[in-house]
Order: sequence, then structure tokens, then C-alpha cells
Amino acid sequence: MSRSTVFQRTLLILTAPLLAACVSQQKYDALQARYDQLNQTMSSQINANQMHIERLQNAIKVTVNDQLLFPSGDWQMSLGAQRMIAQMAPILAPMQQTKILVNGYTDNVPIGPVLRRQGVTSNLVLSQKRADNVMQFLLSQGVNPSLVSAQGFGDADPVASNDTPAGRAQNRRVELTLAGSGN
Repeated sequence: MSRSTVFQRTLLILTAPLLAACVSQQKYDALQARYDQLNQTMSSQINANQMHIERLQNAIKVTVNDQLLFPSGDWQMSLGAQRMIAQMAPILAPMQQTKILVNGYTDNVPIGPVLRRQGVTSNLVLSQKRADNVMQFLLSQGVNPSLVSAQGFGDADPVASNDTPAGRAQNRRVELTLAGSGN
């Protein structure tokens, strides 16, 4: 599976800048150690092209195949997604002084009758339920509740065209951002 295909089905876990301007060597080394540990811990998912981990200057971006997150039109995390996030939680735990922002997004496919009967009346509501579901799972893994928030954005801010199945899959995502204490 190509890198672009993986990006079409994504969950982004994004560690935001640790410092606004530059990163001290100590913070850089700590981030590098987390990056190395994530690569080692998640090696089977990386090798199976289910996950991609990228080291940025001030961040670590983890992209997870969306088939492991939510079925189209649902907000309940799959067991595979729960297992992967549970594996990452202990690696991210040392960063507990930072706020975790959970942002949910959907494609632009209208809400169907099954979801409407469940009280989901719009993509905005669906994206909020997805973000809330991921946040609740993080809390169940010991993340500090005062450092986590969830926000749904519906089909706003697409990262790909909604005109193709691949683009819609890429737009169905949840982004987790670990924001530095100065943010």
C-alpha cells in the first residue's frame, strides 16, 4: 500500500510544537526517544502498512489506516483501533503535562436513516461523537481528564476531495494533537 493510500485512510496523532520558536536539545532528545519507542512498539502495524510514523522538527505524526478506526457512518472505535491507541498511551504518558486535543472529522456523505434514528442528525454530530469516543477511550487508558478535550468539525476542513471514495476515506479522521504547555 503506498504512502498516499495510507494517508487516504487516516487517523492523525500530532504532537504540537514543544516550544514556540526552537526546541532545546533535551526536549528534542525526549521527543526522538518517544518516536523511536513508537516505531519499535508499533513495528508490526508499520510493516503491514496499517500505520505510518513520521518525525517532524517539533512533532511526531502517526497516521493510522481509517479501516481500523470507524466504519463509515459510525462512531464506535473498532477493537483494532483501541488496541493500537492502548499500545501508544504508555509512550505518550510522559507528556501528560500537555493538553490533548481530539478533533473529529467526517466526509460529506449525508447522514442516513439508521444514524438519524440513533439521534445523529448531521455530520457535525457524528464527528463530535467520534471525537468523544476517542477521548473517552484515552481517559480509560489513564489520560488526565483535565488535559483532554474533544471537538467535532463535521465535514469542514477536508484534507482531500470528497468526490472519490479514497478522498472521503481520508476525510473521515480523528486528529489528536498534544499541545505544548505554552499553547
